[in-house]
Amino acid sequence: MRVVVHGGAGGAPDEPAPRQQALDRAAERGADAQTPLDAVEAALAPLESSPRFNAGVGGAVQSDGVVRTDAGVMTSDREVGAACSMPGVERAASVARVVHSETPHVLVSGGHAVDLASEFGTETGVDLLTDETRERYEAEDPPRGGPREHLGWLATRFGSGGDRAGGGLNNGGAGGDEPGRAPDHDTVGAVASDGERFAAATSTGGRSFALAGRVGDVPQVGSGFFCTEAGGASATGAGEDIARVTLSRRAVGHLEDGLGAQAAADRSIEEFEAITESGAGVIVLGDDGAGSAFNTEEMQTSIAYK
Repeated sequence: MRVVVHGGAGGAPDEPAPRQQALDRAAERGADAQTPLDAVEAALAPLESSPRFNAGVGGAVQSDGVVRTDAGVMTSDREVGAACSMPGVERAASVARVVHSETPHVLVSGGHAVDLASEFGTETGVDLLTDETRERYEAEDPPRGGPREHLGWLATRFGSGGDRAGGGLNNGGAGGDEPGRAPDHDTVGAVASDGERFAAATSTGGRSFALAGRVGDVPQVGSGFFCTEAGGASATGAGEDIARVTLSRRAVGHLEDGLGAQAAADRSIEEFEAITESGAGVIVLGDDGAGSAFNTEEMQTSIAYK
């Protein structure tokens, strides 16, 4: 099994070494799996449990103080599963897999997705806030009224923090302790192949200080993730812009046109930057191996092959 994982595109993290070690272990865990779908789920699970990444525990806090998780998976037979806007669900990729394998649907959302998770054995009711994310949210004088007040509050805060904002090519450093800055972690993704089949998955807590209920690119097929017989891709960065240009679908399309994985990643990010002037990254796995590209300060990745 060949597996490539990423830990998000954005500013350079404050502690890159332990994050890289976590990514390396995740990739190795995925490479031990029996199928590509098993591999991407297995690789993302420990990253969703780590507050060093913006997926599951320690995920981005929305304007009402709640962490809501999203994920999507797709296999090379074009079967898709996604779940979004789930409070209290750490293993979002596992819920996306349930949608993929146990339902006739593509996307299930909100409380109904949480119920589905519980029915199929994924833990719910998890406290996804850490002391750090809770303190950062409370320090921002959070809104208490309705959506209009929330929109006014987030106008200068949405996606703040160089690592997870993705907005702009010079998006600053790694977060740190400045007011309104996000900690050093971001969306996670994985793509796997057993030499015949592919699977791609992406999992996230979203973007910091988004409007309550916001859903970004991650659970949208073709945006945060995409997979065909040619290969798979997982994207990270400025979610709204990734969705507008369907970044993962664009990368896989280049594989289908005959480019290798690295060339497909490079070209898709070049096109993304030209269209949006925003920051993003993508990992790609094809028949010739893995590729990755980003136009932000950093995107940590890892590859394992067994």
